[in-house]
Amino acid sequence: MMSVPVVETRGLIKRYGDQLAVAGVDLLVGPGEIFGLVGPNGAGKTTTMKILATLLAPTSGEAYVTGIPVDADPIEVRRRIGYMPDFYGVYDDLRVWEYLDFFGRCYGVPSNRRAPMIGELLEIVGLGDRRDAYVESLSRGMRQRLCLAHTLVHDPALLILDEPASGLDPRARVEMREILRELRSMGKTILVSSHILPELAELCTGVAIIDHGRVLRSGSITDIERSLRANALLRIELIANEAAIAAASDWLATDPRVGDVLRHDGGSGDTARLEVPFDGSADAQAELLRSMIDAGHRVVGFSQATSDLEEIFLRVTGQSDEENAA
Repeated sequence: MMSVPVVETRGLIKRYGDQLAVAGVDLLVGPGEIFGLVGPNGAGKTTTMKILATLLAPTSGEAYVTGIPVDADPIEVRRRIGYMPDFYGVYDDLRVWEYLDFFGRCYGVPSNRRAPMIGELLEIVGLGDRRDAYVESLSRGMRQRLCLAHTLVHDPALLILDEPASGLDPRARVEMREILRELRSMGKTILVSSHILPELAELCTGVAIIDHGRVLRSGSITDIERSLRANALLRIELIANEAAIAAASDWLATDPRVGDVLRHDGGSGDTARLEVPFDGSADAQAELLRSMIDAGHRVVGFSQATSDLEEIFLRVTGQSDEENAA
């Protein structure tokens, strides 16, 4: 029996007068995922998140959180989510523990549970030693982590985080990324948007690339890359002299599934790397490797090149611009 998706949208549309902010977004996020929304400013990421957080009503379409329609039972949806907008206000004149205690009271956390809950959350976000500090004394990175703790006081199933690393220095971004990984290990599902594409690539189990209110591609980064590239790009590293390298290149060129073979010098004088476009399945790649070794070529490395998320994003949005112009 399949589990209920934590986030699901079907044909989600949001209009502001004549402006179409979200133009039929379909999303599906399963339990325990860290799912990223990638797109330029104005793409519709924040609007989509606000609809899921029950802060905006959709013009049409459907949106569900843990199977609950967001427009039919917003109070129950709010019990199940923790929402962190890109700009988060804090109360400067409260101590850190008082800030979390206040929101624990707002969410109805019993008094005998609030104190241990505050201690646990401060340890999770790395602020245990700042418990009695005033919020105004915290750095931006510490405030972001405190705001993340705020979203967790009622133990939600889903975290909706809009640009949680915005404005943070590299160390603070690393700390935020590690916290999100820990939260996933605790069973939380996380929907996150970010412009810091390499960090999303390291963090997310899946992404949706959004532009002009539409989902252009969705799925794992590997699946999206595979849909964009007709051929795999194989990297084959050899131990060989010049004659043997030439022989390996000629051998590969006889295979009709192989494109133009390119050579790159390896890290030492007796190795070289060949880059080979290959039109075939994973099984076909394995067969190519076996045949190459059987033919006497000294293969020490064999892998498929992967694109980073920035390259994928530029290719997807570039394709979309070309299609719109056509």
